[in-house]
Amino acid sequence: MSKKPYYITTAIAYTSGKPHIGNTYEIVLADAIARYKREQGYDVFFQTGTDEHGQKIELKAKEAGVTPKEFVDQVAGEIRKIWDMMNTSYDKFIRTTDADHEKQIQKIFKKLYEQGDIYKGNYEGLYCTPCESFWTPSQVVDGKCPDCGRPVQPAKEEAYFFCMSKYAQRLIDHINAHPEFIQPVSRKNEMMNNFLLPGLQDLCVSRTSFTWGIPVDFDPKHVTYVWLDALSNYITGIGYDCGGEHGENYKKYWPADLHLIGKDIIRFHTIYWPIFLMALGVPLPKQIFGHPWLLQGDGKMSKSKGNVLYADTLVDFFGVDAVRYFVLHEMPFENDGVISWELMVERMNSDLANILGNLVNRTVSMTNKYFGGAVENRGIKEPVDEDLKAVVLEAVRLADEKMDRLRVADAMTEIFNIFRRSNKYIDETAPWTLAKDEAKKDRLATVLYNLTEAITIGASLLASFMPQTSEKILSQLRTEKRPLADMKEFGLYPGGNKVTEKPEILFARMDMKEVLEKVSAMRTANEKEEVPKEEKNGMDVEKKPEITYDDFAKLQLQIGEVIKCEEVPKSKKLLCFQIRIGSETRQILSGIKAWYKADEMVGRKVMVITNLKPAKLAGMMSEGMILSAADDEGNLALMMPDKDMKAGSEVS
Repeated sequence: MSKKPYYITTAIAYTSGKPHIGNTYEIVLADAIARYKREQGYDVFFQTGTDEHGQKIELKAKEAGVTPKEFVDQVAGEIRKIWDMMNTSYDKFIRTTDADHEKQIQKIFKKLYEQGDIYKGNYEGLYCTPCESFWTPSQVVDGKCPDCGRPVQPAKEEAYFFCMSKYAQRLIDHINAHPEFIQPVSRKNEMMNNFLLPGLQDLCVSRTSFTWGIPVDFDPKHVTYVWLDALSNYITGIGYDCGGEHGENYKKYWPADLHLIGKDIIRFHTIYWPIFLMALGVPLPKQIFGHPWLLQGDGKMSKSKGNVLYADTLVDFFGVDAVRYFVLHEMPFENDGVISWELMVERMNSDLANILGNLVNRTVSMTNKYFGGAVENRGIKEPVDEDLKAVVLEAVRLADEKMDRLRVADAMTEIFNIFRRSNKYIDETAPWTLAKDEAKKDRLATVLYNLTEAITIGASLLASFMPQTSEKILSQLRTEKRPLADMKEFGLYPGGNKVTEKPEILFARMDMKEVLEKVSAMRTANEKEEVPKEEKNGMDVEKKPEITYDDFAKLQLQIGEVIKCEEVPKSKKLLCFQIRIGSETRQILSGIKAWYKADEMVGRKVMVITNLKPAKLAGMMSEGMILSAADDEGNLALMMPDKDMKAGSEVS
């Protein structure tokens, strides 16, 4: 009987730089799901890779003094090295510079153009280079990208557009008919209410202002814009052919069972991607899961703060499986998780060294001490044994149920409940006391057998999440990984088997103070080596077109005094200000909630553009713009006078 196919993908990593631990979390999460599906008996195909085109890459390559291809080759190699270091079991690593991918993108673009889904026009709007996204004036917040908060630049160029509205209702109908299509449900509601139901704008799918992209073969001054290029990797990577000569993997594995992506790119995967597929006549993926973010404990990761965490650095401190455990176990299903050095050390000592490592060590050591390493069930039962068995078998059932719902952190909690209950079982049965009474030797043997069996089941379940640790535990117990189907029964460990004579320490306890001192020294060294002084003191930005004094004079800049400030309901970014400017009061909305608290703003003097045409943001009118500065690390500061100026004073 052939296995049922299961196709899982991650988003492909953008090759603008080295991925931090938050980026790495996704590949580890996908790996845990892929491994578990294999344990369930599926024929799994697991694809990941790199997104390598775009203006941002072109600019970074120029800064580095290399060609774009040389730049992405280096970064893609580093990304793959990290994925391999984290022991991820992907089957395909696709690069969007692969020749077969580029060929198919050209064929896809041409097909969509010839059937009328793509048309040529002109684009004039606001462009965010880091996000590779165009925005309309009504979408930006105080001149900033609504996604990343960085400044946007005016852009005007000839471009091809995809007619999104043609397929919008069909997508709405599909989502309504398939409630499992977008998960979690909160992501589905966001896409429906914020994008689909209000109406879709046509999507720009080509660019002429840069050259690092896949050329449109029938109009070579255009290159294919990032999303049509990048998203299509999910089908080109398994052998899709626009002419219909599909490869065997495409026939076998499409439609994908799961696209695993970060919540920040959910719109592209749940709106643009399905519509592209509809236009191509290709079945839609079965499910798209937008996972939350992994945040630094002391705020947003920033090179200037020295708090960016990379997987290889964490592995040097804790080891691969400890890092895998942390990122998988600490991430809630919907809400963002937090990572910090302190939390890592705490989990290392409590969960890994104590609950798991100490349990295995004690069990193997007692088996050697009392029975020369031999494990045997002599059938001397007590009620506490039944409770241990019940907890173990229920944990197996619940972990399986949680994994089917992609609740990976919850599944790991169930597995560690096996180890917690086993530790409690040791305290309840007190093997060291039983060992003092020769008449209770058979009971002692039964206790150690039950412990060995419980650990065998727990370690076998752990293989999808911490594969090296699972292998080490089972090696110490001198047994094979238990198939998932055989975990529904307790008592299959072969009697008479011998455990290893010298148990290995799985996880060593760490001294918090010592670790933090090393981290501090590492940050200091990195700051000296990696951030030259001249880079700390300034940054370059993309130059805007030159203007005359008459152009500048059209702006009216004044000092305003904040008399009231409140958070905007249903907005994660906006604050609503009442600002006194001379004898009038203006309502101005500003997307600075991430940097300033509403109750801290009252009484402050700020610089305001007062002759902007009013705009509606989040259903509220904004009558001006508060000026601020943003750097390339995502920091933002309001422009405020360094002396106490009257509200209404003109800035010139």
